Amino acid sequence: MLRFMPVGDSMTIGSAGEHTWRYRMWQHLRATYAGPFRIVGPRETLYDKATESPDSYEYADPDFPRAHLAGWGEGWQHMVPLIGDAVRTHRADVLLVSLGLIDLGFYTNAVQTAANARAFVAEARAANPRIHLVLLPVIPNVRAESDAPFATEVAAFNEFLAKVAADLDEPRSPVLLASPPPAYDIHHDTYDGTHPNAAGEHKIAEAFAEAMYQAWDLGEPYSA
Repeated sequence: MLRFMPVGDSMTIGSAGEHTWRYRMWQHLRATYAGPFRIVGPRETLYDKATESPDSYEYADPDFPRAHLAGWGEGWQHMVPLIGDAVRTHRADVLLVSLGLIDLGFYTNAVQTAANARAFVAEARAANPRIHLVLLPVIPNVRAESDAPFATEVAAFNEFLAKVAADLDEPRSPVLLASPPPAYDIHHDTYDGTHPNAAGEHKIAEAFAEAMYQAWDLGEPYSA
């Protein structure tokens, strides 16, 4: 049994009424992965913009394993103290991680964010020395179009994240850097310049799926 845990910020938890890329990934794995698997994590809800709380179960299609470790407004620094217990309790084998945008936007610079990414990997490995990780680079959002210093920080962090993956990768616990989602366009693949719409959900799921297929021969090429 292979256990996948999605880890992320608002782009991963999603909000009321959405499918989420987690749903698209589950569909892909169900169609292409030959072995048994589970989607695991300590949380199940969506973020409800009306209540400003992660208390919604109103998925566009609720009939899927909704477990995750994601939070609206949460970044690497928030996940570092949580990931060890989540991996240990839910026996995660593969972490699909999309973090960094909220960090760079509100909490930490590129250097500090990269240090938190390293700490995250260390905590995950302390809980499971054979944990596999797939790290998604930050997708620049609409803010990066008008805020040059922010855009610079995003670009710098993505370079640091590539170094994190290269430095920490090891045979028993691989750290895989996914390629940015193919042809991702924030004006067509998001509903607000940041959060993915249906097209964006598929492209984020594809980025994770293609990385695992190409590096680990897990599943098959992604098909929406």
